[in-house]
Amino acid sequence: MVWLASQPHVMDRKHVQRLMRQMGLVAIYPKPRRSAGNKEHKLYPYLLRNVEIMRPNQVWATDITYVRLAHGFMYLVAVLDWYSRYVISWRLTNSLEVSFCVEALEEALAWQQPEIFNSD
Repeated sequence: MVWLASQPHVMDRKHVQRLMRQMGLVAIYPKPRRSAGNKEHKLYPYLLRNVEIMRPNQVWATDITYVRLAHGFMYLVAVLDWYSRYVISWRLTNSLEVSFCVEALEEALAWQQPEIFNSD
């Protein structure tokens, strides 16, 4: 965009989008994975949908994600308090082994115990 701005032609974002569409150029990024689930699998209701979270340590949640690096990935697990949005514990590792998840959970439970623990 900096180079385009320095040119004598007036070109806004929509003009560039139209030209890219005409040339068949598309951005490369991870697309949403909206795959259909197996029809034979039982669907469970989301039990926290209408739960009002009123105090700390009522509901905790955990999740795992990855951090892309130049030469691989690091994996991050975090345990959060939904009410305060406080990160209770977390771990970072380069191998996706169960031990780093267990360590993060044990550290969180040594601090306090939630009424509900949510995880996918």
